[in-house]
Amino acid sequence: MSHENSAIVQREIAVPSAQASRRTARQGTALALLGVLAFSGSFPATVYAMRGFDPWLVALGRAAIAGVIALVCLKAAKVSLLPPRHQWRAYSLISLGVVFGFPVFSGLALDLGAGTAHSAVVIGLLPAATAVCAVLRAGERPRPLFWAACTAGALAITAFTFTRGQGTAAWADILLVGALLLAAVGYTEGGRLSRDTPGWQVISRALVLSLPLTVPITAVLALTTPIQPSAEALAGFAYVGLISMYLGFFPWYAGLARGGIARAGQTQLVQPLLTLVWAWFLMGERFGPATLAGAVAVLVCVAATQRART
Repeated sequence: MSHENSAIVQREIAVPSAQASRRTARQGTALALLGVLAFSGSFPATVYAMRGFDPWLVALGRAAIAGVIALVCLKAAKVSLLPPRHQWRAYSLISLGVVFGFPVFSGLALDLGAGTAHSAVVIGLLPAATAVCAVLRAGERPRPLFWAACTAGALAITAFTFTRGQGTAAWADILLVGALLLAAVGYTEGGRLSRDTPGWQVISRALVLSLPLTVPITAVLALTTPIQPSAEALAGFAYVGLISMYLGFFPWYAGLARGGIARAGQTQLVQPLLTLVWAWFLMGERFGPATLAGAVAVLVCVAATQRART
C-alpha cells in the first residue's frame, strides 16, 4: 500500500518588521541630519564668496565646480552619465530646483541685503514645502491640521518679514520664497529617485546634465565680471561648490530615501538655528528677539505638519 505525502511545505516570507522599519527610519533621520549640517553653512559661505566674486558667478560657478567633480566621480565609478529615459523629467526638475533655482535665487537675495539670519528664518519654511511636495507626489491625503499648520507657517513668515522694516527686504523675500519652493521640488524628486538609485549618483547626474549650461556661463562671467579672490572669498566659493552643491546631497538624498521624504525632510527644521549660529560665530551678525521668535514659530508650524501626517 503506497502512501502519498500530502504535507504542505511552508516557506517563510521575509516581511520587514516594525522594529526594522523604525531602524531604517532612524538611519534616514541621521543621514538627513548630516546633510542639514552641511547645508547650514551655505548662506555664510555664499556671503563670503560674494565679497570677491559676482553673485551670478557664485550661483552658477558652484554648480560648474560640483558638476566637474561629479563627472570625475561617475567616470571613476564606471556609472552611466545619462539616466534612463523615463527619469529625464525628474532630473530636469532636480536641476531646475537645486542646481539653478535655489543657488541663484538665494544668492541674489543675499546680494540685495537680506542678511544670513533673516534669510535663514525665511528659508525655515522649506521643510513644510518639501513635505507638501512629498504628500502630493505620493498621492497621500493629509489631514486638515496639516494644511492649517502650513498656512500658519506662511503667516508667521509673512509677519516676520513685514516687521523687519528693511526697504530692500521685499524683493529679497520674494526671491527667498522662490528659492525654497524650487528647492522643495528638487528635494522631492531627488528623494524619490534615491529610493532605487544611490543618492550620490542622483545629484551627480543632475549636475553633469547641467554642465552644458553651467560651464560656458561660468566661463563668460569669470571673464566679464570683477574678481577679487581673497582668502575668505575663495574659501566661501569652495564650500558652496564642494559641500553645499555636492557632498551635502550624499547623505541628504540617502536620508530622504530611507526615512521618507516628508518625515526625514523635517530634520531641516534645525537648519535655520544652525545658520544663525554660523552667522553669529563667523560673521558677527547680530539678530534680535524678532528673528529668534520667527525661527521658533517656523519650527513649531513645520513640526505640526509632520505630526499631522502620521
